[in-house]
Amino acid sequence: MLFKIFGSAVQGIEARTITIEVNSGRGFKFFLVGLPDNAVKESQHRIVSALSNNGFKWPGKQITINMAPADIRKEGAAYDLPLAIGILAASEQIFIEQPDSIVMMGELSLDGEVKPIKGALPMAINARNQGFDEIILPIDNAREAAVVEGLKVYGVSHLKEVTEYLENGIEPELIQVDIEKVLNQDLDNPLADFAEVKGQENVKRALEVAAAGGHNIIMIGPPGAGKTMLAKRMPGIMPPLTLDEALETTKIHSVAGTIGVKQTLVTHRPFRSPHHTISDVALVGGGTYPQPGEISLAHNGVLFLDELPEFKRSVLEVMRQPLEDRVVTISRAKFTVEYPASLMLIASMNPCPCGYYNHPEKECVCSPGIVQKYLNRISGPLLDRIDIHLEVVPVPFKRLAEKTTAEKSTDIRKRVIKARKIQDERFANIEGIYCNAQMNTKLIRKHCALDDTSLQMIKTAMERLGLSARAYDRILKVSRTIADLEQSENILPEHLAEAIHYRSLDRENWAG
Repeated sequence: MLFKIFGSAVQGIEARTITIEVNSGRGFKFFLVGLPDNAVKESQHRIVSALSNNGFKWPGKQITINMAPADIRKEGAAYDLPLAIGILAASEQIFIEQPDSIVMMGELSLDGEVKPIKGALPMAINARNQGFDEIILPIDNAREAAVVEGLKVYGVSHLKEVTEYLENGIEPELIQVDIEKVLNQDLDNPLADFAEVKGQENVKRALEVAAAGGHNIIMIGPPGAGKTMLAKRMPGIMPPLTLDEALETTKIHSVAGTIGVKQTLVTHRPFRSPHHTISDVALVGGGTYPQPGEISLAHNGVLFLDELPEFKRSVLEVMRQPLEDRVVTISRAKFTVEYPASLMLIASMNPCPCGYYNHPEKECVCSPGIVQKYLNRISGPLLDRIDIHLEVVPVPFKRLAEKTTAEKSTDIRKRVIKARKIQDERFANIEGIYCNAQMNTKLIRKHCALDDTSLQMIKTAMERLGLSARAYDRILKVSRTIADLEQSENILPEHLAEAIHYRSLDRENWAG
């Protein structure tokens, strides 16, 4: 008897429908074809045990299973559930109609328990787009998939629940989610608040500008100045995720397996802070069976690289193209996958190996030239992709001991949201451009026009401070964002002056 059932395969962050054809016939052998990996091939042993522990048996017939299309590699143990149901139906141990409107996926334990899988959200989106009415998933993944409208999502915890539903119509738990409620929860209670940071008002202002325009930023200062503490509070002042952003971000984390048990959506902007020993592949993604890297896991959020010069040169260089293109492309001989990588980069570093160059109280013990050598660990092309360079100085004890409360992240975020709305209107008809940091040369010339006073100011600044030519466009982008924060249609001299201040590392005499 031939029986067909439907599953799903994830490639990149998208899914494709897999038709699982199970045929029982004369003989005693077992054949599983359709490019399965070892985890799929091992499913026979898990299924044999799960069936025998639940009143079923492995058929005393030849079982041939084809997973089509056969040119797509099938990976992981998530096919256990549809394979088991297909075997039961083909061997007539359960009597069910062809489930043409149902997709199901799940890993089986030896006692028939259905265990969680990766990629539930992409699978649900694909099922709806392909015209399926229902999807059966492990109960731990069901809330994640339930955000997809127009699709019934059933959460199951045991093989018996699936057989009872298909054979006797006893429905498992139907999972429903209030998307708006989930998306707006805890928006006014960020995990880390700028109100907890004493002093550093100039740094907070620079981070506000970075958040408002989507600008990459590097902070340079001695140990204990608060660089990491400030960076961790960045997501709290960024605009809340839209539904589309939340779905796309959740898809990436779903494929990577970083979604929490029974979690619905990623509702807070990601903050990823990899250690400086990270490898190239772990940062940008890839591997034998490609997975998203830290750059993609930070999509729509923040990638924080602490102690930037300590990262391997090769690791830093592979970031250059993703920062520019906002997408990571991983190519293999038989396929290519793309992972989104639209993120804000925040980097921090000490000014020298001892950490105390330019410190107001402690003396630097580094030998002459070592400061510039330390800075040169970061290549010019990478530094060119960072709009804001900022020196961070330690906070005096007097400020630390003050009992006054600083401005809350929620108040700063209100100004950032207003500035982003201006940019949304500005770039409404331009595909792929959402904030000032993404402007190309043509858009800079159109939206960053300067009056005579401002032109003279930037000319003088470039000559006196020794600013590099690459700093010119960056200054214009940042000054446009500062003007947006002030709700100003034109870039004024004071906006330009502040933007020039944010180019510390471009000054020829910075490191002596």
